Amino acid sequence: MKKWLLIISILPQFLLAQHSIRGTFSPAEEFTYAFLYKNTPTGADYIDRAKLKSDGSFSIEMDENSESGIYRIVYATPPEDNNFNFFYDGKENVVLKYDLETGLTFISSNDNMLWDRYLSDISNINGQISDYYTSDNPNQKTIESIFKNLSDTQLAYEEAAKNSQVLAFIKSNRTYIPSSFENINTYSQNLKEHYFDNIEFDNLLLQSSEFLTERVMAYMYAMPADIDSYNQAIDDIVIAIGDNSVSKMNILEAIWTNMMGAGNDAVANYISDSYLMSLAIKNNNELLLEVLQEYKNTAIGNKAVDFEFTYLVDDKPIETSLYELTESDRYLLIFWSSTCSHCLDELPKVKTLMDQYPEITVIAYGLENSVRNWKKTIESFPNFLHTYDLSKWESPVIKNYAVHATPSFFILDKNKTIVAKPNDVEELRTFLEN
Repeated sequence: MKKWLLIISILPQFLLAQHSIRGTFSPAEEFTYAFLYKNTPTGADYIDRAKLKSDGSFSIEMDENSESGIYRIVYATPPEDNNFNFFYDGKENVVLKYDLETGLTFISSNDNMLWDRYLSDISNINGQISDYYTSDNPNQKTIESIFKNLSDTQLAYEEAAKNSQVLAFIKSNRTYIPSSFENINTYSQNLKEHYFDNIEFDNLLLQSSEFLTERVMAYMYAMPADIDSYNQAIDDIVIAIGDNSVSKMNILEAIWTNMMGAGNDAVANYISDSYLMSLAIKNNNELLLEVLQEYKNTAIGNKAVDFEFTYLVDDKPIETSLYELTESDRYLLIFWSSTCSHCLDELPKVKTLMDQYPEITVIAYGLENSVRNWKKTIESFPNFLHTYDLSKWESPVIKNYAVHATPSFFILDKNKTIVAKPNDVEELRTFLEN
């Protein structure tokens, strides 16, 4: 009997040590699984998954030894675009609702709800500051009162977040707060100068979240939208981060990816050449190094990589290289294959289009399995310079040009500088017409 009493007395403590991540996705028919990961400064570790019920609900039981930290739920593909992060402290359940229209809401979880309230309150006060400076209100006491409210609110949340994971985020989100009236120019300058004062780039929790990247990107896009301003912002960010190579590489890679996606090749190349390439080498990140080199080779504004090739004139082989071609002011380099159905559909359209631009030399680089099929196909395009490569995807030329699909187009000027990379014939047409 005593043993049973002991087990019964321990059982509630054991049950209390078990917590769960549960919630509801809406509309339910749009979701199937919820995959749970624990974020780390360098990636994410898979934890578990749950199949959603017909009403969109799910539950994942956490092991009693599960570490506190930043966790992520992935709910669709591609995972990088369909996920959200949240706090788990190992002391309580996390109950949430995710709606495609309204986003993420926490029903239970002190850390997550505190963070959401903080962001909402700070956003409202910043909105009041913006309204004041964009209005004709001459009353300086109005803005001083708003600054006082901002300071009090910040301190109150820092006090409320003591001994919790959220504290590092709230403190790092603290902005410059004037103690008295400042005109808009002075206030803006001080905001910029003190932007990084409170951000803890060495904090592992912050490194495991999107917070640092989001704060840095906000700084970037507050700058004038020109290359010099963006490059100066990059330098400011690197100085602010200091010697923490993990934060530096993660943040710079995120900015580089953003600039690349926005077509801002000059800034992306500045990040790579000035900082990211050397960081990738130092940290033996071969994958990142390969991606950076591929992009650098094919970035608009950079000189295309030279390569040797042979083409036929009256059935006579002519050996040359890209850089040795001098007959045109513009060149169209096409990577294609005679076994690619999409290529066989696109190339006749390219021929029709290029008949309007006889001053442009077309170099058709075939990725081939055999010469016979290639020879038969190129008869339909007699005005192109044709060459082939039996190495196909293993060819150094293909790797240098980061060709991952055919057809791929590059427009070069007379100096072989890349001036455009159309995705298809229609984009090629648009570029040439403009």
